[in-house]
Amino acid sequence: MDNSTPIEATPLRTIKPHPTIIPSPIFDSGIIEAERESGNQDLVDSVLMRFDAVRRRLLQINYAKDVVIPASTICKNQGIKTNTKKRIGEVPGVQVGDIFYNWSEMYLVGLHLQTMAGIDYLRVENGVVGSPVSTSVVTSGHYNDKTEDVNSLIYTGHGGKDKNGQPRDQKLERGNLALVESNKIGNEVRVIRGKEDPDDKNKKIYIYDGLYFVSELWKEKGNTGCEEFKFGLMRKQGQPEGFEIWKSAENLWKHGLSNSRKGFILEDLSYGKEAIPVTLVNEVDENDKSTPPGFEYVISENNSNPMLDCVCVQRNEGKLPYHNNILVCRKPMVYECDFSCKNRVLQSGLKIQMEVFKTSNCGWGLRSWKPIRAGTFICEFSGVNKKKEEVEEDDDYLFDSSRIYNRFKWNYEPELLGEDAWKPVSEVFNLQSQVLISAKDSGNVGRFLNHSCSPNVFWQPTKCGINSESHVRIGFFAMKHIPPLTELTYDYGVSSVEKIGEDERLFKGKKNCLCGSMKCRGSFG
Repeated sequence: MDNSTPIEATPLRTIKPHPTIIPSPIFDSGIIEAERESGNQDLVDSVLMRFDAVRRRLLQINYAKDVVIPASTICKNQGIKTNTKKRIGEVPGVQVGDIFYNWSEMYLVGLHLQTMAGIDYLRVENGVVGSPVSTSVVTSGHYNDKTEDVNSLIYTGHGGKDKNGQPRDQKLERGNLALVESNKIGNEVRVIRGKEDPDDKNKKIYIYDGLYFVSELWKEKGNTGCEEFKFGLMRKQGQPEGFEIWKSAENLWKHGLSNSRKGFILEDLSYGKEAIPVTLVNEVDENDKSTPPGFEYVISENNSNPMLDCVCVQRNEGKLPYHNNILVCRKPMVYECDFSCKNRVLQSGLKIQMEVFKTSNCGWGLRSWKPIRAGTFICEFSGVNKKKEEVEEDDDYLFDSSRIYNRFKWNYEPELLGEDAWKPVSEVFNLQSQVLISAKDSGNVGRFLNHSCSPNVFWQPTKCGINSESHVRIGFFAMKHIPPLTELTYDYGVSSVEKIGEDERLFKGKKNCLCGSMKCRGSFG
């Protein structure tokens, strides 16, 4: 028995890309050898973003039912990976609480470098060959493991079947031996907890829960009557919350809101206008029951004009922009249908259980009860379309497309899939006029998205219906995988320019930034 083999855990070295996919032989990943061995936050984010972009593209072109292994093999073979050096302790750029939708993602960023077994281990340290020690374990929540406590777990060792698939006693070898040795020397072991995806009961989401110690071990009879190794692991103190936050969110989506919840104010800020209630809480000051002042909650307009023929594919340059309601690529403009076809995401309204909550220093913020996969539609920015001369100076709830935004690459690289490298999908928005939307007096949950210089959400201009003169609408999408109860933020951009010298320009916003990220530019707006 091996308690940690995932559904997609086919060894990467035995998988070859589909013969019709031949990556460019001169492709340059831009990741140098030293960065592949040891990365950082930017590299980890980039690798995960590039892998998921390839995965989404393969789904869009109907490559295969399961595209995880082909996508990961392409990235692995083309050098899109980091932290390939096995190590004990923290992995550069991977944060406690980060979530992963498959083992390939954990492999490509070096969190768990086994593609099949749930116990990863290190045989050589500082050039000295010795007994293997465990570096990380992944638990799937099956078998005889006990994994629901937030500070400890009981992990079942690997093995338990002979070459004919018949039950047998587990042996003290490989990962089991490594965990025994880790118990002796007391080294830190990374723990990744697999939990059921709340939106797909047939799949798992993996939560990195930080560093643990192997505190005890023993043997006992398992369900098959054969002996199993059991390992007790205790969480290292002083780490950020990881699995504990997941458990809190899980309680919310499984059992709903309780009036006894800390900081509870209102069950539904939309007062029934949204299909899913928008909770309001203030955990910063439980005695303050005040609500966001001075605005009317409005939902997005929903076009519904019958047509004789759907032109979605043609208007979106040959491919529908979404796959299973997830955006495949950022584009200069996304076009949605205005009658009942599957190309209606922004118009479908709020589909995620949202919560408006009081932040410690940025007023009200927005977060989700459930995990959000990269590319998922978050919400529209609803409000009043305005002209420049109509905008009030003190409008703190203004979306302005003309501001300067930090650039980032989100789309797949065509050469990875054997496509024409000279025809990438453009990520540059080409708006004919400035888009100004004010949510000061009326808006939806989009008005509560705070600014960050390192955001996890981006905006995408969209037109709905066949009318070319229809106004541009702004949809927000997940830039990367977002753990539950994590604040959702996007880059507000900056509108002021200060010149420095002849060629250098400094962009400075009207407000001081308090996002606290390593890339904070100090201002926004």
